[in-house]
Amino acid sequence: MDYQAKLKVPFGVLGIRCTESVLTNIDFLPAGEKPQRAISTLAETVCAQLLHYLENPDAQFSVPLELNGTPHQRKVWQAMLDIPRGQTRSYGELAAELKSCAQAVGQACGANPIPVIVPCHRVVGKAGLGGFARHTSGDPLDIKRWLLAHEATTPSPLQGEGWGEGRSSESRSPGKTKAK
Repeated sequence: MDYQAKLKVPFGVLGIRCTESVLTNIDFLPAGEKPQRAISTLAETVCAQLLHYLENPDAQFSVPLELNGTPHQRKVWQAMLDIPRGQTRSYGELAAELKSCAQAVGQACGANPIPVIVPCHRVVGKAGLGGFARHTSGDPLDIKRWLLAHEATTPSPLQGEGWGEGRSSESRSPGKTKAK
C-alpha cells in the first residue's frame, strides 16, 4: 500500500494516504514499521497537525477530508466529529440521535477511514470501552485507551476498563504530565 507519509506516534505508526487536495485514510501500522517522511505538501500538513494534537489534545484539525462511505456511515462520522474532546458518547446514544441502531453505529465506527481526526475512539459501549478499529481486544483497544487518556476522558467507576459517557476531567495522558 502506498503512503504519502508514515508517522511515528506514541502508540505505533500512522500510515497517511492523501491525494494532492484531500486526506483519504489514516491506517494504524505496527510499531516496528519504518517511518517515512511526507512526500507531499498535504501529507506534511497532516503530519504537523497530528503531531500538534499529540502535544495538545485541544488542537484543531483543518485538513480537508474525503470520507467515502454509505450515507449512514457519513452521518455517523459527522456525529463523531461533533463529540467534543474529553467527552464520549455510547453507540446507543449516537444510534438514538441518528435514528439508527447501536450495531449499525458500531459498524460505521469500525469502517472509519480517518481515525484520530474523525474521533471514533470517543464512541464507547454503554458500560465499557467497546471496540476499536474492528477489534474487541488487543493492541487496537490499547490505542483507544491511550487516545481517551490523552484527551483526559474520565474512567467510569462502573467498570475497571470502561469509560464514562459525556464526562471530562483533568487526568493525565500516559507518560505526560499536564500543566494546570
